[in-house]
Amino acid sequence: MKALLQRVSRASVSVDGEVVGQIGPGLVALVGVAAEDTEEDAKYLAERASTLRIFSDDDGKFDLSVQDTKGDILVVSQFTLLANTRKGRRPSFTQAAPPEKAEGLVESFAQFLRSTGLRIETGKFQAHMLVEIHNDGPVTIPLDSQDRFKPRNSSGS
Repeated sequence: MKALLQRVSRASVSVDGEVVGQIGPGLVALVGVAAEDTEEDAKYLAERASTLRIFSDDDGKFDLSVQDTKGDILVVSQFTLLANTRKGRRPSFTQAAPPEKAEGLVESFAQFLRSTGLRIETGKFQAHMLVEIHNDGPVTIPLDSQDRFKPRNSSGS
């Protein structure tokens, strides 16, 4: 499961001209679900997204999480995060989960985030969405649930 986090001053998502979700300061989480992903992947990503220190403290250092700032989170399903562009000129999406599985795991991700007490808004699954993002910084951070299985190198990064 992948998430692309963007720190925002505000964001919204519209479907057919109607706003279906909007937030003030916080994060936009664009979320892609792979065929092999599970509830554990959704839980891991939600915990990482909500506690990642990418907001500035009074000294201007990244030392605060969206939980610390009591920010909002807008969750938008985006299967294109699973694009494979290694061959040819057209991306392949064969690694993406089928819609019925992906929808459930994106909702689980949002539910895990809601359990933090933060305000969570969502887009509309499988709809053509217009997402307006006011990226603050800009700060954009990729997360992948598979990273929890990769050993750290000796430099600690």
